[in-house]
Amino acid sequence: MEPGNTEKAMSQLRRGVLEYCVLALLRGGRRYGVELLRELGEVDIMVTSEGTIYPLLSRLRREGLVETTWQESTSGPPRKYYELTPSGARALDEFTAEWSRFHAAVLHFLSKNESGNEAP
Repeated sequence: MEPGNTEKAMSQLRRGVLEYCVLALLRGGRRYGVELLRELGEVDIMVTSEGTIYPLLSRLRREGLVETTWQESTSGPPRKYYELTPSGARALDEFTAEWSRFHAAVLHFLSKNESGNEAP
């Protein structure tokens, strides 16, 4: 990787964890697509587009990790809501455990100084 090219690395990391961030948001209750986009956008590095989120939600539905329902809206057309399934909750729990291990491993290496010792 070229020095200063962290944008590409961050994009790849974001792509790899985005579905779990969506599952985590749905753990708090059902949401519709625009709500998910807005909540993801509250964290700068997680900003995404409709062209990314809706195909992702469709894939999560096909995989049985989320289910959908339609609900009438008082301010426009009916909205499709997404809700975490038990399989989705299990997948999120498994990812959370692995993410903790992964995060700790990366910090282990990042916290070492040039001599190979833990940085203060």
